Amino acid sequence: MTKAMAALADGDNRVDIPATGNRDEIGDMAGAMQVFKDNALEKVRLEEEQAAAQQRGEEEKRQAMNELADRFERQVKEVVDGVSSSATEMQATAQQMSSTAEETTRQSASVASASNQATANVQTVAATAEELSASIAEIGRQVMQSAKIAQNAVEEAESTNETVKGLAEAAAKIGDVVNLINDIAGQTNLLALNATIEAARAGEAGKGFAVVAQEVKNLANQTAKATEEISSQISAVQEETNDAVVAIEKIRGIIGEVNDIATTISSAVEEQGVSTQEIARNVQQAASGTQDVNSNIENVSRAAGETGTAAGQVLNAAREMSSQAEGLRGEVDRFLGEVRAA
Repeated sequence: MTKAMAALADGDNRVDIPATGNRDEIGDMAGAMQVFKDNALEKVRLEEEQAAAQQRGEEEKRQAMNELADRFERQVKEVVDGVSSSATEMQATAQQMSSTAEETTRQSASVASASNQATANVQTVAATAEELSASIAEIGRQVMQSAKIAQNAVEEAESTNETVKGLAEAAAKIGDVVNLINDIAGQTNLLALNATIEAARAGEAGKGFAVVAQEVKNLANQTAKATEEISSQISAVQEETNDAVVAIEKIRGIIGEVNDIATTISSAVEEQGVSTQEIARNVQQAASGTQDVNSNIENVSRAAGETGTAAGQVLNAAREMSSQAEGLRGEVDRFLGEVRAA
């Protein structure tokens, strides 16, 4: 028991505690020593775990710092690279702006000259457009007059056509009358023939009547010849009248077409007049616009000069930013070296 207590006092926790099974005071003492041994072993275990945890913590901290440094390095490197790239692009852009400003100044002078010439040309076109508008208005007036005359001719042709149709109808009626007269002459001739026959039967008593019957017969024959000639003339009149109706109808159609064409031309001329007036108005606006262009060109030329000055300032700023980016890169490398070495 004494040896076990001495070993525990020296820190030897591997010693066995005797008499732990006794039920006397020695056993109680042995039990207390066993508890002391167990507590000592637990303390050692806890100290070992704490040391291991501390070591793991240091390792994790170091690893986290390295990861943080690596991430910071990547991010800063991206930013610095972006700044350097932007500075390079700014330099190129500034140089391009400077060149563009110079070229713009030269082009502005050329455009100003061309604009002045365009102004003169537009004014000439404006005067010509006004003359053209006046000419189109006169043409429109004349075409309207022609359309009116053609319309009157159509109306006269229709009236004449109705008159000729009336003449044709009258000729047809005359033909009917002639046919009636011809029928009467035929019947009269037949009656005269019958009267001649009856007079012959009457002998001497009917001679006077026979002379009258012969005269009636001759008159009937003459009437038949006259009605035949009249019928022929009426047929000729009807044929000529029909031809006249057809001709007048054709003339009316042609005049109608002329009227339609004149109306179409009048509408086209009217539309052209509106278009010409619109052209004249647009030309006037163009003339005003060219004057505005002249003013704007002067502003552009002045702005181009200011742009060239600003481009020089941007170029200097880009060079300064590039220099500062390189300085920042060096400072970051130094800082990360210190962090990784900590």
